[in-house]
Amino acid sequence: QVHLVESGGGLVQPGGSLRLSCTASANIVSNNAMGWYRQAPEKQRELVATIFPGGLTNYVDSVKGRFTISKDNAKNTLYLQMNSLKPEDTAVYYCNFAFGTIRLSWGQGTQVTVAS
Repeated sequence: QVHLVESGGGLVQPGGSLRLSCTASANIVSNNAMGWYRQAPEKQRELVATIFPGGLTNYVDSVKGRFTISKDNAKNTLYLQMNSLKPEDTAVYYCNFAFGTIRLSWGQGTQVTVAS
């Protein structure tokens, strides 16, 4: 059973930056489309950034130009660099497969809070 562990969240002021990490217990990052999801209170989980095996990336419009998804295949680690953070970015952030119907069991996520 593959598990995912997210880290790097925290409390930042609007306009600040955070770098999130997601480590996987198996070699899944290299050959799978991986994504960062977020879920704000009382909202459904949404996919905000995707990175495909070849390195192509995709972002939801609300984070384009501010977030950058990347990965280190050798470390089975996914990253999300978040800049120019806004209060509406506040959510619990998760990583998982971003393509197809199969998803790994969700990790605990990492809380990102953007507030003054």
